[in-house]
Amino acid sequence: MPKNTQGIAVIGAGSWGTALALVLADNGHDVRIWGHKQEQIDEINERHTNHKYLPGLKLPAGIKGYTSLREVMNGITDLVLAVPTKAIREVLGKIAPVAENPFTIVHVSKGIEPDTLLRISEMIEEELPSSLLAGVVVLSGPSHAEEVSLRHPTTVTVSSRNMETAERIQDLFINQNFRVYTNPDIVGVEIGGALKNIIALAAGITDGLGYGDNAKAALITRGLAEISRLGTAMGANPLTFSGLAGIGDLIVTCTSVHSRNWRAGNLLGKGQKLDEVLENMGMVVEGVRTTKAAYQLAKKYNVDMPITSALYHVLFNGENVKESVDRLMNRTKTAEMEDLVNILGARLGD
Repeated sequence: MPKNTQGIAVIGAGSWGTALALVLADNGHDVRIWGHKQEQIDEINERHTNHKYLPGLKLPAGIKGYTSLREVMNGITDLVLAVPTKAIREVLGKIAPVAENPFTIVHVSKGIEPDTLLRISEMIEEELPSSLLAGVVVLSGPSHAEEVSLRHPTTVTVSSRNMETAERIQDLFINQNFRVYTNPDIVGVEIGGALKNIIALAAGITDGLGYGDNAKAALITRGLAEISRLGTAMGANPLTFSGLAGIGDLIVTCTSVHSRNWRAGNLLGKGQKLDEVLENMGMVVEGVRTTKAAYQLAKKYNVDMPITSALYHVLFNGENVKESVDRLMNRTKTAEMEDLVNILGARLGD
């Protein structure tokens, strides 16, 4: 891989930011990773580890840590944004005054902003002046940081409104362990990545209740239908949801113990309260905020999302977990193929 002499900035030194920094360093790039905790950055620079987020991992010497955004942005033309959705506006607000030249943002977070109902690419475009923003790319797919950091085979997709930009970012990341596809449907890729966290929370709940594989398979299948309905109403290509950013990410997030959202749901299913779960997790659970946003989007677009609605009332209105799941199972009967017909009909009517 050719070396990027200008370097690539990774904003966010959590597990996912660190794993992607490793991929880029493996490809011969100079990687600057930014975090706000001096102790963590000192550990990255001196010990070449990030024990809190990826214990046991030895980082390449090509990854340098920074706490100064001015220093990390010096001469940068490509930036990987790996901070939680709720921190994006704050971080971009600090980057804009210190950036000296236009840069492309590759955002790798998965969420939707409640109330504004904006996707992350839209938030980025709101926060940064067009004179600084050379392009926005989303990277998504079934990709746990723990497995990427071990160089286990992983496949993701990148999407942008400008496919030349997407293909250039594809070249930055792709290697023998980390395969990257492109997809022109940025709306679908972002919606699939965000909403699968809601279904993963619900899947964790069913496991916590002890309901077994049948219930989880049903939940994943019907969850995909919900995601497709809303995504299509928002302008996404329904075929995106049968790909890596849709069913691929949904499966891995609903079935793996690496998934924060599944783990949080599992604790809820076992009887813990939301505040207690979030405190015990110690890391951001994106599905909680996204549930609120998706509930609002469902109302805006008049889309039926029963799983999302049930989870919303559990998380924010204190409804009983088991009673909510039982109500889902006793909904009015319908035909399975109605969803497919309606989704395809909406698409063909464009």
